[in-house]
Amino acid sequence: MPLLVLLAIFLFGRSAEAQYGGGTGDPSDPYLIYTAEQVNAIGAEPNDWDRHFKLMADIDLSGVTGTDFNIIGYYRTWQDHKPFTGVFDGSGKIISNFSYTSTDTDYIGLFGYVMGGNAVIKDLGLIDPNIDAGTGNCVGSLVAINIGTITNCYAQGGSVSGNDEVGGLVGWNKWRTISDCYSTSYVSGNWRVGGLAGFNDCAPITNCYSTGSVSGTTDVGGLVGNNEGTITNCYSTSYVLGNRRVGGLVGENGYEGYLGSTYGTISNCYSSGSVLGDGYVGGLAGYNRSGTIINCYSTSYVSGDSYVGGLVGENFWGGEVMASFWDIETSGQTASAGTGKTTAEMQTESTFSDAGWDFLVESVNGTEDIWWILEGQDYPRLSWELIGDGS
Repeated sequence: MPLLVLLAIFLFGRSAEAQYGGGTGDPSDPYLIYTAEQVNAIGAEPNDWDRHFKLMADIDLSGVTGTDFNIIGYYRTWQDHKPFTGVFDGSGKIISNFSYTSTDTDYIGLFGYVMGGNAVIKDLGLIDPNIDAGTGNCVGSLVAINIGTITNCYAQGGSVSGNDEVGGLVGWNKWRTISDCYSTSYVSGNWRVGGLAGFNDCAPITNCYSTGSVSGTTDVGGLVGNNEGTITNCYSTSYVLGNRRVGGLVGENGYEGYLGSTYGTISNCYSSGSVLGDGYVGGLAGYNRSGTIINCYSTSYVSGDSYVGGLVGENFWGGEVMASFWDIETSGQTASAGTGKTTAEMQTESTFSDAGWDFLVESVNGTEDIWWILEGQDYPRLSWELIGDGS
């Protein structure tokens, strides 16, 4: 091989490695990230967006402000886009003070566009992210538009704001899984605004929760603004404020597609934050359009002007609500799809087990052990919360 070709290969490899902290980007030898400069360098190298990265230290991005951060992966138009298709392993580390401020830019997040069956973001925490996209659409602290896998990630504190498809962690989640994630950030926007994700499109969200306040105009939810996928084993304690289609867990659930196909399922979930709106306001879901809600409950205080329910504001187009309950005392509501119960009844296991809910210890309703309860003291809680609390 000619000397010049060998030299070029050597220099290219050294250049790629030099801008990070080591590694070759291969699965067994990922690029190592130690500094804020190295994090910011990823977004400036589109040729590396199919590689593997590993965070080796906690990173403070407070020195990168305005629009200075190089967002990783982009989507401008159908013809002009390049996603991150690689693996980013946070290895349990955190990135703090990530900020981005613009007036009308779409697809804003640490990652702008993630796509692919092998694309993964895992084990990463964001502390005090502050994203203000102005009138921009598709905004999340971690990912703007996700068609990859996100697992064991979180956004703690801070705020995320934009126009449409705005989420505390992800703006728009499509087809792929978000699991074991949470957000405590304040989230605000106009349409499809959620504490964790703004819009969940034909995708599963499992074992996730949100606790930050959420405000918007239409399709506003404590966890997800608009859900056309599946939400399983999740909860929200978020304070939710909106105008139309406002819910403690989901603003709008369900969608009827071609040939009568329906999308939008919520199962084994609960909500307990206050929910305030004008129309189509529910403790769990504001508007259930052809969707399915099963084995869920709400203890949220609910207030609105029209189409208001303790569990669901309006159940529409054949939406199904099965084995699901709301607290008529804490909600202030006596009507809804589902079944209303007193606080004492809501803190009794048999209320739920008689409806087929699967609790720890009992095996009549299954052996997945999805729920547990301290009778007379608390409402049912998800089993993974018990494990997470170290109890």
